[in-house]
Amino acid sequence: MIPVYNEGASIEAVLRSVETQVATPHEVLVVYDFDEDDTLPVVRRLQPELANLRLVRNELGRGVLNALRTGFDAANAPLVLVTMADGSDEHSRVDEMVRLAAAGAAVVAGSRYAPGGRQLGGPRAKRVASRTAGFILHYAGGLSLTDPTNNFKLYRTSYLRSITIESERGFEVALELTVKAHGAGLTLAEVPTVWTDRTAGESRFDARRLLPGYLRWFFLGLSYRLPGRSPRVGRPRRRSGRRAHPAGE
Repeated sequence: MIPVYNEGASIEAVLRSVETQVATPHEVLVVYDFDEDDTLPVVRRLQPELANLRLVRNELGRGVLNALRTGFDAANAPLVLVTMADGSDEHSRVDEMVRLAAAGAAVVAGSRYAPGGRQLGGPRAKRVASRTAGFILHYAGGLSLTDPTNNFKLYRTSYLRSITIESERGFEVALELTVKAHGAGLTLAEVPTVWTDRTAGESRFDARRLLPGYLRWFFLGLSYRLPGRSPRVGRPRRRSGRRAHPAGE
């Protein structure tokens, strides 16, 4: 599942990467917010060639959070992989992620910080904050993953259906879903991956605006080690979402 926002410059390369590097039978959902998005003409041009490619319109309100919610709801498969439209993710790792999910993992992360993983480019402050949060949650919070903030993740659809997504802004949802699975005692797994900063288009990640949401789930993850702390996974997930924040999350 690929959320997009004017990714016409990069989406073809990403879709062809998925097609050539992922052997697991799959459907590709491209989730978009508005009909003028310049990603759409490229996807429609490729649909006759890539029969497993489906466009899904986000009707829940603009922004990546609601795009992700829409994609989770639209998915028909037992597993859902989230990958970005900017070409940053390493699709050659997907089949291994699927194998780990088949072995029982509810969440499988692509990890930049596991042995063999790397991050190439991107803002230094963002790299340091992400690595530090992962280190603390891994060693102090008992989280088995080393890269809980990375959005390149595979989820069991049954797990996604079992919880309420409470994030208020887009990219923090990856940390929320990881922390809640950890708190529920579900199996987590990861594979090393190389993350590469985008070479086309413009990133809409705003760390300062998203920081409060990240901190919420970070401290929840740490709290599971407190004496007497009960897992808080959330209410059964509703099939519709509230209108949230403008495009650019």
